Amino acid sequence: MEKFEQIFSFINEKAEKYESSGEYTFLEGVLQSLEEILDNQTQWIGHDASKEEIRKAIQIAILKGMRKNSQPNHQMTPDTLGLLVGYFVQQFFAEDIKNRQISLLDVAAGTGNLLFTVMNLLDGKTSATGVEVDELLIRLAADTAELIEQPVLLYHQDALQKLLVDPVDAVVCDLPVGYYPNEETAVEYELCAHEGMSYSHHLLIEQSINHTKEGGYLFFLIPANLFESEQSKDLHKYLKKNAWIQAVIQLPENLFASKAHEKSLLILQKQSTAARAPREVLLAKVPNMSNKEALSLFFEKVQMWKENK
Repeated sequence: MEKFEQIFSFINEKAEKYESSGEYTFLEGVLQSLEEILDNQTQWIGHDASKEEIRKAIQIAILKGMRKNSQPNHQMTPDTLGLLVGYFVQQFFAEDIKNRQISLLDVAAGTGNLLFTVMNLLDGKTSATGVEVDELLIRLAADTAELIEQPVLLYHQDALQKLLVDPVDAVVCDLPVGYYPNEETAVEYELCAHEGMSYSHHLLIEQSINHTKEGGYLFFLIPANLFESEQSKDLHKYLKKNAWIQAVIQLPENLFASKAHEKSLLILQKQSTAARAPREVLLAKVPNMSNKEALSLFFEKVQMWKENK
């Protein structure tokens, strides 16, 4: 049995005990199990495990809990997408990470899976801030961060309220899609809808750009039809004024349950006097991940674009 499977079994067994008591859901049981480990109330078997093995084990336990009592805001970014985002962060910051740590922000951190996947990939080269409104999810994120020893500052709040976060080098975010109910807050944003409710994913893009350093990059997992919605004209106008689109990467259909759930990766750069827009936007489609040859051609295309941008 692989190490991460041993750790998963360990957490799973404890979470099931909590669930069978009738006082906790399985997901709450996972949280209780992690707290037990951190409080040294139990013999932790993960001392010799890598950060990635621990992250994967916790992620599988959390996924099991989410499937058991599915709530729309309890979604997790699949590892494949997290690793792809991490690859692009690595590409865009290749020079920076030779000499310094880069700061990351996720304004919809959830359980932290996307953030931690990227941080583990660039281990030792990042520090991060995560914001999450759901208490259970952010507590799971906090415990995971502690167990994998990644430097993350977490805020339990609505990310569209005032954020006490210094501008960062990069934003990574799997944007939650929907309408934003708090109109008093929405009117503070340029992307507030002229009539009806505003899209929370549009407002989160604006909030993210506000908290990015000039010349910094933003990596968003977006609905594939983001630029086709009724409010997309305003989004186009806003982006033209504040950011340069670097890349729009279509993701493989087989990663999503249905066409309606399909996503793309949007990479932006916050405008800066010290930088310029790319000569051309990288438009590419990630092939099926099991097709090694096509995948290697895709990465070659990215490298060629990077050298000529």
